[in-house]
Amino acid sequence: MRVRSPEFRDQGSIPIELTCDGKDVSPRLEWDAVPGAKSYALIMEDPDAPNGTFTHWVIYAIHNTFLPKGVPGSDKSEYGFQGINDFGKIGYGGPCPPKPHPAHRYYFYVYAISEDIEFTPKTTAVLLRSKIRGKTIDSGVIMAKYKRI
Repeated sequence: MRVRSPEFRDQGSIPIELTCDGKDVSPRLEWDAVPGAKSYALIMEDPDAPNGTFTHWVIYAIHNTFLPKGVPGSDKSEYGFQGINDFGKIGYGGPCPPKPHPAHRYYFYVYAISEDIEFTPKTTAVLLRSKIRGKTIDSGVIMAKYKRI
């Protein structure tokens, strides 16, 4: 499954608007439809964080092949169910690496799921991965970088 964004290219730079230094809004993301998929899920992570992989976004039960720019930060929305990120908030938390660090990598993993996933409050990336284990029929990823100035 190919994942893409009009906001940035794969392995390119994330625009400041999508980060803690800007408006901190989620990017528009698009992916290929997968035959047999009942829903999609997305996890955004930074593996370069100082204390290990940092989760920036968890959203699942997506019934489209895209997410618009600026998904509101509520647990239930027209776009899907959002879990809790490692900032301790529901929804998207944009890139915000420590200023002295080199550019961090941000991976947007999209999973095609063979069934709908039920809502669970404050779903984490770990919990979502356990919920979709054995139900994922395809996946794709796009990665972009961000360095604070």
